[in-house]
Amino acid sequence: MTEPAFFILTALLDAPRHGYGIVAEVAELSRGRVQLKIGSLYGALDRLVGDGLVELDREEAWQGRLRRYYRVTEQGRDALDAEAQRLAANARLASIRLRDRRNPIPGTPS
Repeated sequence: MTEPAFFILTALLDAPRHGYGIVAEVAELSRGRVQLKIGSLYGALDRLVGDGLVELDREEAWQGRLRRYYRVTEQGRDALDAEAQRLAANARLASIRLRDRRNPIPGTPS
């Protein structure tokens, strides 16, 4: 799963959101590390919809334009959960290796 997809799914966990709402929530969740452009967001949403991870929640007219709200599906929640577990396991492994490098066992190559 790509980093933008991870954050898009995470942004949709608590409530359906429209495009700009997703962009703002992803920027906040990632502490500014992921800055989605609207064009790339809709490409990512199309892929997530195609994969069954996200679905259209509703459409609303706003200032003469149509806003599409998206929500995460149960399959999307499962995929996000699996990815979060994978990332956590990777982070634990790296932390262990880093700790071991800081405290090498005497007589072993470092």
